[in-house]
Amino acid sequence: MNPLRKLTTKGRALRLNLDQKIYGSFAEIGGGQEVAALFFKVGSASGTIAKTISAYDMTFSDAIYGSTSKYVCEERLLQMLDKEFGLLQKRLTEAARNTCFFAFANTIETINYEKTNQGHGWIGIRFQLSPLAPPNDCILHVRLKDSNANWQQEALGYIGVNLIFACFHLENPEELLNSIVDNLEKGRVEVDMFRISGPDFKHVDNRLMSLLLVKNGMSRLAMFDRNGYVLQPSESLHKKNVLILRGRFRPVTHVNVDMMLSGYRQFCKEPDVDKENIMTLAELNLRDFKKKGHKIDLTEYLYTVDLLNSLGQNVIISSYGEYYRLVKYLSQFTRSKKIGIILGIYNLHNVFDESYYEDLIGGILEAFGILFGRNVKLYVYPSLKRKPPHELYRLTEFEISEKLKPLLNYLSVNAKIASMLDAKVDNLNIISDNVLEMIRANKPGWEEFVPNKVAETIKMHGMFDYPGEPLKSKRKFSRDMSPKAS
Repeated sequence: MNPLRKLTTKGRALRLNLDQKIYGSFAEIGGGQEVAALFFKVGSASGTIAKTISAYDMTFSDAIYGSTSKYVCEERLLQMLDKEFGLLQKRLTEAARNTCFFAFANTIETINYEKTNQGHGWIGIRFQLSPLAPPNDCILHVRLKDSNANWQQEALGYIGVNLIFACFHLENPEELLNSIVDNLEKGRVEVDMFRISGPDFKHVDNRLMSLLLVKNGMSRLAMFDRNGYVLQPSESLHKKNVLILRGRFRPVTHVNVDMMLSGYRQFCKEPDVDKENIMTLAELNLRDFKKKGHKIDLTEYLYTVDLLNSLGQNVIISSYGEYYRLVKYLSQFTRSKKIGIILGIYNLHNVFDESYYEDLIGGILEAFGILFGRNVKLYVYPSLKRKPPHELYRLTEFEISEKLKPLLNYLSVNAKIASMLDAKVDNLNIISDNVLEMIRANKPGWEEFVPNKVAETIKMHGMFDYPGEPLKSKRKFSRDMSPKAS
C-alpha cells in the first residue's frame, strides 16, 4: 500500500491545504456539504479553497448552472464542474501559470426524516496535474447505507476529501479507486459507478475500474452499454422492463444467442411489458466462477464483455450468487416493471436447491418470496439430458422432489415460470466448454458453433488462449494502469 494511504482523511485535507500548487472551488448541493467543511476544520484552508458555494434552492441552482430535469443526476454534476472550473480559469489567470486548478462538486440526496428514501448522489472533480494543462474528470456515484442523515453527511465528507487527495497524489488508478472509501467502516457506502478520463488517463480502461469495484467489494454490480461505456444502474434501469440472461459465455455460442432472442420474443408478448421500454442484459457472475472452480482473471472478463458487445448486448457483472438477491437489487430501480430471467433448465435445479438458502431463516420460501413476490418471470430454456439417449429435457419433464412439486405447480399456474417453446433444439449439442477446448487447441470447425462476429473477435484479440495467428496484436488489459505501465 502507498504510505500516503496511511494518512487519516483529516490528515489528507491538511496536506492538500499546505500544498501551494493546488487550488480550487467547491460546489455542493443537497445533503453533501461536508467536504469543504473538513478543509476549513483542519486549518490553512486559504491555501486550497478559492470559493465554496451551495445553491440549495432549485431556482438559484438553475440560475447558476442551467435547467435540468433532475437535480441529483450526472447531468447536473457536469454542469456544476463546467461552470466552476471555467470560472477558475477566467478569474485567476495570473495564478494559472503556477497552479493546478480543480473544481469539486457533488449533488446529494440524503435519507429523509421518515426514512422513505435511500441516500445517494453524484460526486466529481475536474483537475489539472500540471499548470495550464487540459483537465481530467473523475466521476462517481455513491449509495449511502447509513440510517441517519448526519452519518451519511459525515461519510460524504470523507469520500470527497479522499477523492481529491487521491487524484493529486495516487498515480495508480486502482489504488486511487480503492482509496475513496479509506477510513470508512465497511458497508457504509457503495460506489456503483466510477469513471476517470482526460489526457493524463488515456491508458485507463474504465470497464476494468468498474470490474474492480465489484471484485474489491465496493459495489455488487457493474454495468456497461453495448459499446462498453460504463453505466450507472439506477439511472439506466429506471422504470425499465429488464430481461436478463446469466451465463459464463466462454465463448458466446449459438445457444446463448438463441436463448436471448427466444426469450426476448416471449418477453415482448407479456401483457404488462412495453416493447419500447425493454433493456436486455447479459450477466456475468463473479461468484459463479468461484463456486465452479474456474480460474478466470479480470482480463478474460473484459474479453467476454468484448464478445457480448460485438453482438450489440448490454452487460452487467455482479457478485450476486442467487437470483433472488439480484432481483432484489434491480427491482428497486425498475420499480413495478417486469423483470424476466432466462435460464437453462439445469440452472433451474440450482434455483430449487434448498441448500442455496440455508443462510435464510425462512429458507427457500423466504427466497422465493423475494424473487417471485416482485413482478418477475423465469423463462426456462431446454437442454439435452446428460445421460443416454440424451433426450430433450424441458420444463414439463423437470425432475424435482415431491415436496417441492406443489411449489413449482403454483409458480407455473400463476405465470411466474414458463418453458421457452421456440428454442432451436438443433443447437443443443453445442457445449461451450467443448468449444473452448477446441479454440485452445486450434481444432478446425470451432467457428461453426459461434456467431461470425464472435469468431472474428476471438481471433482478433487472441482470446481464450487462441494459439492461431491473431488478426492483429493481442489486446492487453493491465491492472497496473499507471502512466509508466502504459
